Amino acid sequence: MSALSGKSILILATHGFEQSELEVPQAKLKEAGATVHVVSPEAGEIKGWDKKDWGRAVKVDKALDQASAADYDAIVLPGGQMNPDTLRANPQALALIKSFFEQGKVVAAVCHAPWLLIDTGIAKGRRLTSYNTMKQDMINAGAQWEDSEVVTDKGVVTSRKPDDLPAFVAKIIEEINEGKHERRAA
Repeated sequence: MSALSGKSILILATHGFEQSELEVPQAKLKEAGATVHVVSPEAGEIKGWDKKDWGRAVKVDKALDQASAADYDAIVLPGGQMNPDTLRANPQALALIKSFFEQGKVVAAVCHAPWLLIDTGIAKGRRLTSYNTMKQDMINAGAQWEDSEVVTDKGVVTSRKPDDLPAFVAKIIEEINEGKHERRAA
């Protein structure tokens, strides 16, 4: 039996996601046996950002307004600068992320995606990491920021950059297999 057999994971993204930060978790979580859906405010396809220019398009499996945390075991938030910055202005995206958190499900964010943890109130009082240029944003939001490849705090998984993706995905799998996470307000 695969590590994530019977589990479902939602990847929330829009145009400008960091290519590897969506594609690597998507592929590795599928390899581990999970059903993985890309959810976006946009229909059809969304286009990635690959280091210094536009990258490949990725198929959107489900519209944001059709997605519910109740149908999934975890949410993965890829970074890139444009993707989370656009999503943090979308109240429906923020509500979806917060609903995963409130239901004790795994919330995983890499690179600049921890901005979404700030805007949902999840960052406050938690041990987190992010892309290094966001350190002060995280501290200002009340997070205990640390410079580590992966940091986990009661089912909230964060990583810094594409180089950290192997550790990020391994920790997501581990946290999903631990089940629901008890969360106390900061």
